[in-house]
Amino acid sequence: QVQLVESGGGLVQPGGSLRLSCAASGSIFDIYATGWYRQAPGKQRELVARISRGGSTNYAESVKGRFTISRDNAKNTVYLQMDSLKPEDTAVYYCNALMRTGNGYWGQGTQVTVSS
Repeated sequence: QVQLVESGGGLVQPGGSLRLSCAASGSIFDIYATGWYRQAPGKQRELVARISRGGSTNYAESVKGRFTISRDNAKNTVYLQMDSLKPEDTAVYYCNALMRTGNGYWGQGTQVTVSS
C-alpha cells in the first residue's frame, strides 16, 4: 500500500502561483506513475499532469505552459508548480499513485481557489 499526503493549496489571485506537494510513503518502489488530478464542483475529476517512474511527463492541454510536475526522489515527493493561475483552475487537487499492478491510491485532496 501507499499513503499520499498533499499540501500547498490555498487562495491565490488570478495570475499568481502555488506549489502543491505530494509526499508518498509505504510501497513507493512499486509506483509506476504519480499524477495530479482535480475536481471542480459539478464536474468530473480530470487528469492535470502525470510523471512516470522513468521521468516522462504529460499534461492536460488546459495547463500546458503554466503547470510543471516534478519530483524529488530523496524526499519521495512529487510537486506541481502552478503559475499564471486562472479562476477556472479552482478545484480540489488530488495526488494519485498508479502502481505496477494497475491499482491506484489517492490522497485526501487540497483545495486551490483562484479569485480576486
